[in-house]
Amino acid sequence: MDELTITPGSACQGCGAALAARLAFKALGPNTIRHGVPCCPDSATMTPRGGGGVFEGGGAALTGTWRALKAKGITDVQVVGFFGDGGTYDIGLQGISAAAERNENIWVITKDNEAYMNTGNQRSSSTPLYAMTSTTPVGSVIKGKQTGKKNIPMIFAAHHVPFVATASVGYPEDLIAKIEYGKTLTGFKMLIIQSPCPVGWRYDPAKTIEVARSAVQTGIWPLYEITDGEKFKLTYKPRELKPVTEYYKPQARFRHVTDEQLAGIQEDTTKNWEKLLKSDELGQLLI
Repeated sequence: MDELTITPGSACQGCGAALAARLAFKALGPNTIRHGVPCCPDSATMTPRGGGGVFEGGGAALTGTWRALKAKGITDVQVVGFFGDGGTYDIGLQGISAAAERNENIWVITKDNEAYMNTGNQRSSSTPLYAMTSTTPVGSVIKGKQTGKKNIPMIFAAHHVPFVATASVGYPEDLIAKIEYGKTLTGFKMLIIQSPCPVGWRYDPAKTIEVARSAVQTGIWPLYEITDGEKFKLTYKPRELKPVTEYYKPQARFRHVTDEQLAGIQEDTTKNWEKLLKSDELGQLLI
C-alpha cells in the first residue's frame, strides 16, 4: 500500500488522528477524492487530490462530488470525508444525516479524539462522561463533563445504510479490513476511528497505542460492524474484559473521577458489552 498522507504534517507527538489518516488512506488507495472540514490535524490528512469545506457543508460537498463524478460516468473513485468528531457528531451532523438518508455513495471517516482539539480542547458531544476539557473544567461543584458520549454509530445504523463500523488505531489490521470491505459496497459508508490525543487526554505521547488498545480491551470502545442497519458483528472479542480503571487511570483528564463513579462506568460498560455479545451471537443488531 502506498503512503498517501503527509507525515508527520502538523501533528503533535503521539497523535492518534495522524495515524488514523495514514492507515485509512493507505487502505483507500490513490483513486480517492478527499474532503475535509476544519479538524486536528487536517494537514496530516492531505492526499494527492483533496478539497476543503466548512463544518456544516461536509455532507453536501461529498454528495456534490460523487454526483458530478457519476454524471461523467466515473464510478470507481472513492469519495471520502475525513472529519473530526466535532464535524461529524455536532456541527456537520445534519448534512451527513441527510446524505445517509439519501444513501449517497460516499465515505464518512471520522477520527474521534473526543473533543475539539484543534481549537483548544473544547467538549464535543463525543466527549465522555466526567472528562475534563477547557469548557468542562473541574471545579468545586461540577467536575468535568456531566453527560455521556453520543452513540453516533448506532444513530447512523438507524439510517439503514450499507455499512457502519468502529475502528481503533490500536488495531490497524481491523481498520484496514473494514475499509477494504467498504470499498466493495455502493452507498453510504461510515467508519468511526477512536484516535487518542495525548495533549487533550493528558497521557504520555509514547503510550498512544497502549491507550487505544486498552479502550478496546476494557469494552469502552468495542470494535464492530453493522451492515444494512441490521446485521451485526463484533470484529474483536476479548476473552474477558479488563477493568475500566486500566483505561481511565493513565489519563489525567479523568484524574478527578471517584471510585464510585468508576464503578458506575464499569457497570454501564459491562451491560453494553453483554448486549453487543448477544447481538453478535444472533448476528442481528439489538438496540
